[in-house]
Amino acid sequence: MDYELNTHNKEEFPPAHTAEHLLNQTMMRMFGCERSRNAHIERKKSKISYILDHKPDRNEEKEIERRMNELIAEDLPVTFEYVDRDHVPDDVQLDRLPDDASETLRIVRIGDYDACPCIGKHVRSTAQIGKFVLLGTNWDEMKHSFRVRFKIVAE
Repeated sequence: MDYELNTHNKEEFPPAHTAEHLLNQTMMRMFGCERSRNAHIERKKSKISYILDHKPDRNEEKEIERRMNELIAEDLPVTFEYVDRDHVPDDVQLDRLPDDASETLRIVRIGDYDACPCIGKHVRSTAQIGKFVLLGTNWDEMKHSFRVRFKIVAE
């Protein structure tokens, strides 16, 4: 069945883009924050920012990397479902959709861990991502913005 979705102007690197979904959910669970509104996901190096209530310490940073690699190793399936706006599952938030989003939405699920609308390219399971390497972080005290820099290394 063909679905009418928005056009997509990016060519994602599927392993890093799928890792972005995992990282968003990991940060939400660890810090109670929202999904990132500021992400630059690339093949060589990616950066993504979150608004947090405190600067994560070194142990929390190590825990982010540990959890990410644990999720990747779990080989969670990445699946898609198509729904219209009137039948969006309860666990999916639509607050990030652009104003011109199509009536039909593609929901990307990563096992039971994450679900969100997305039209980008993804791997079929998390084991295809590779290793998540945390390259560094920056903290902006004024904005309470925590930037994570990472790369995906093929294994």
